[in-house]
Amino acid sequence: MNSVLIYTFLLSISPFGEARAGILYAFFNDVHIWLAFTIGLVANLLVYPLFMWVIDTFNSKLWPNSLYKKGVIRLSRIAKKSVGGKVDKYGFWGLMIFVMIPLPGTGAYMGTIAAVIFRIERKKAFLAISIGTIISCIIMAVGAYLGSVGMGFF
Repeated sequence: MNSVLIYTFLLSISPFGEARAGILYAFFNDVHIWLAFTIGLVANLLVYPLFMWVIDTFNSKLWPNSLYKKGVIRLSRIAKKSVGGKVDKYGFWGLMIFVMIPLPGTGAYMGTIAAVIFRIERKKAFLAISIGTIISCIIMAVGAYLGSVGMGFF
């Protein structure tokens, strides 16, 4: 049981699945839905402060390096294209909605990058990403629960 909880936490904090994968993994390994939700949510809420720290640290130390600078600019262009003008246009609300949609390429990691690119104030960005993450986790937990209930009818 402990290994399932650890894997749930690690999946939920990783950029490859975030809480979407972590909650489903825990639930389908017989972890109660509320525990799966809580672990996935807590891990995914840690993404913004940790990833922002990584971005700040790398930028402060490596920005003079032209290879790093070119890579960041390229990544920023890709992120700006995938996030679209909605975050730029709607700011806080656009960022929150972008993060809450439980699809690949959206979530706390891309939301953090978008907040940096569009220069959204850090407190507002943290709040928008947190609310979006909470809603996304609720969607995944309810979907997993209702899916299992529905499968019980067959």
